[in-house]
Amino acid sequence: MRISYVGLVLMGLVLCDGALVQAGRQAPNISATAQGDAERGRAVFNGKGVCYYCHGIDGQIGKRPELAADTADLIARLNPPPPDLRNSKTLRLKHDKQRAQAVREGHPGTGMFPDTTMTNQELADTLAYLALLRKEGHTGPK
Repeated sequence: MRISYVGLVLMGLVLCDGALVQAGRQAPNISATAQGDAERGRAVFNGKGVCYYCHGIDGQIGKRPELAADTADLIARLNPPPPDLRNSKTLRLKHDKQRAQAVREGHPGTGMFPDTTMTNQELADTLAYLALLRKEGHTGPK
């Protein structure tokens, strides 16, 4: 399946529109005790969350889905480029609270836009999956 730039922009507008609807409300707080399921988080990361567009399938930065040429070009020109989520030494966000905020509100200074469509459980699951990716690093399975 090819994902076009227009589709990506429209998705961004929908997600941003959801953020505007929530303006004035505090973003849902992901409790430190929230139990995340990494396998369910993997499905969100590689699906509903569209994280894999920029960060690669299963967080493998060089393994992106087949994207329309204009979308792939746009992602290739992001400055700074999307980080390698499997290399904890290069990540700027060091805590799950920061990661959750970046997912919900976007990450200023990067191309990451807000995702207000994830439920709190899906976000907790995705954070659990990100922790697994950091542990696996570049030499992990998959």
